[in-house]
This record gives sequence, structure tokens and C-alpha cells, in this order.
Amino acid sequence: QLQASGGGAVQAGGSLRLSCAASFSIHSLSAVAWCRQVPGKPRELVASIMSGKIIDYGASVKGRFTISRDNSDNTLVLQMNSLKPEDTAVYYCAATSSVIYYRPTDYGYWGQGTQVTVSS
Repeated sequence: QLQASGGGAVQAGGSLRLSCAASFSIHSLSAVAWCRQVPGKPRELVASIMSGKIIDYGASVKGRFTISRDNSDNTLVLQMNSLKPEDTAVYYCAATSSVIYYRPTDYGYWGQGTQVTVSS
């Protein structure tokens, strides 16, 4: 089970920190990630940690968001800085044990989502 928290409303240029607590060991999984979705659009992969050490970001968030994980307490974090109105979405944490993990559909474990709203 994944439990996401930390969403909220912020003005453009502000910051938010999302956390995701896992009820299982995330260290043994092949990839963990944060995704986001706005109504009417497909889910987007925002940031991921693959094979324990390879970090990748979507082009729209690179340089502004930072993904990290703490294996000791099975927590995944997304630090979001310099937020823009276009970052408004429901954010989900996700995990997978699959060897393929480049798209949201490759992930089998999902948190319940947390709303992030950025106003201009």
C-alpha cells in the first residue's frame, strides 16, 4: 500500500513537498516514481528512480523537482520548487517490480493521489 500526502494550494513560484509512505520495502522494487494527471489527459510520469540509482525527470519539471527515497522508512519524496500553474494536477506515487518502468502503465502499485493546485 502506498499513502501519498503533502499536496495543497500554493502560488506560482512557491514550493511543496510530497511524501509517500509505503507499507512494504521499496528498496527491493525495480522502480519508484511520481506521476500526475489532469482531467481529460493521460497520466504523466514526472520523476522516477530506477534500479535503485538512476533518476529521471520529465522535461517539464527538470531543474525544479527533486525525487528522493529513504529506504530506512520506506518513504518516497518529491520536492517541488518554482511551481507553475501548469503543475496543477493530482499527484500519485507509484512503484513496480517489473523490469520495464518507463511509462505510468508499467507501474502496478499506486497511492491514492494528492491534489496540487498552483495559482498565478
